[in-house]
Amino acid sequence: MSTSAAPTAPATSADLTAQGHPRRWLILGVICLAQLTVLLDNTVLNVAIPSLTEELGAATSDIQWMINAYSLVQSGLLLTAGSAADRYGRKKMLIAGLVLFGIGSLAAGLAQSTGQLIAARAGMGVGGALLLTTTLAVAMQIFPPAERPRAIGIWSAVNALGFAAGPLIGGFMLGHFWWGAIFLINLPVAALGLVAVIALVPESKNPRGDRPDLPGALLSTTGMTALVYAIISGPEHGWTSGRVTGTAAVAVVVLAAFAYWESRIPNPMLDLYFFRDRRFTGAVAGAVLITFGMGGALFLLTQHLQFVLGYDALEAGLRIAPLALVVVVLNFSGLSAKWTAKLGMPVSIALGMLLMSGGLVSIATMASGGYTGTLLGLVLIGVGCAIANPAMAHAIMSAIPPAKAGVGAGINGTLAEFGTGLGVAVLGAVLTSRFAALIPVAAASLPAALAVADTGAEKAEVMAAFSSGLETSLLVGALAVLLGGLVAAGLLHRAEKGGGELVVAS
Repeated sequence: MSTSAAPTAPATSADLTAQGHPRRWLILGVICLAQLTVLLDNTVLNVAIPSLTEELGAATSDIQWMINAYSLVQSGLLLTAGSAADRYGRKKMLIAGLVLFGIGSLAAGLAQSTGQLIAARAGMGVGGALLLTTTLAVAMQIFPPAERPRAIGIWSAVNALGFAAGPLIGGFMLGHFWWGAIFLINLPVAALGLVAVIALVPESKNPRGDRPDLPGALLSTTGMTALVYAIISGPEHGWTSGRVTGTAAVAVVVLAAFAYWESRIPNPMLDLYFFRDRRFTGAVAGAVLITFGMGGALFLLTQHLQFVLGYDALEAGLRIAPLALVVVVLNFSGLSAKWTAKLGMPVSIALGMLLMSGGLVSIATMASGGYTGTLLGLVLIGVGCAIANPAMAHAIMSAIPPAKAGVGAGINGTLAEFGTGLGVAVLGAVLTSRFAALIPVAAASLPAALAVADTGAEKAEVMAAFSSGLETSLLVGALAVLLGGLVAAGLLHRAEKGGGELVVAS
């Protein structure tokens, strides 16, 4: 009898990972397709802002909520979604995520008002949270340990591809169709993914079937949503404003209550014992700092390409694309996995983040001379990402028991959202303060400063001030990435040297 068919009953982790699922590479392609759809919608809306402003009469605050509703809901639900996948079945949650994401995309594409579009984007965020956690968890279940580094590398490359392709696809669609098409294009992809998941992906879940941690889910969702909202609101309303400080205080109190609750119950959603493992804490620290530096730096680089070098949104997207191309080539070819196997995880993470830091320094010090220095920096960042990001994700996932793979994926996604949001906020604040201290006119932003500059000399000073602020911010980001590499590599090296493997009672 053939054993190639997917199991009809939920499989244990040992069942799926002893030799690997027979169709694991095909399944990886399916889940990466679902992953790509979610990631595209993190950036695709940015290029549609002028169309939305004109056709829906959207105010600035409406535009911000259209963008933030998706990421806010998604980041707040990642831990809860991962826990639900572990308990109820990762295939079930993957199907639910595709369905919800498809329904949300349809509602967004047909929205007739800003309120409808914001609500639809929030619904897409729920589906996105389920998809982001289950795709990585399923990949960990269906591959044997020897093949996981390459599988996670491909999964990570899809993240980079989604970041780069979002503005390009959005720009193309808006050039040929109305703005709703950027959401409706998700429907055939979601439908194809749904059919493939039902036919190919095996079911897996935590064999212990722990009781649902409803208070933990409520506390984590509330706390993370408040924290991300405070970070998003900081640049607009001011870091000392009542809205930001009040929301941040709520986040701290609720997350502290979440940690206390998780430490007191027998079946926690997030076992705090994980943080006693040096591999886990090293990977966590590195992941926050790497996304802090990279998220903030790439946000600033987009402004530099548009405001300083004069490219439009689509041209800027094309010029950032080499970063994603390098990541995709190195991870899809398996080269980064081979390098990691030869060098070891600590050295790979340190080397990758050193290259990324060097790329940011190259952009900071050479970007004013044109695109050549920026291109060199992007290539260095791409090589570093291809090496460090999969190693970091693998370190986090391998430090968590297979039965908790969904929670591990939720932690990985939460760290990425938190670090990126914090990087955009902090490095953006560094740029703003440096720019404000150098410009010869009173204005809060580059466009505003250029508008009130009376002479060519004043406008040149404004541009020079912006470039100086950008350089300072990128250097701060480079330092954060380098520090993250050293911290993560040091802790992971100590864990390997001391045999610091995570042991969890069964």
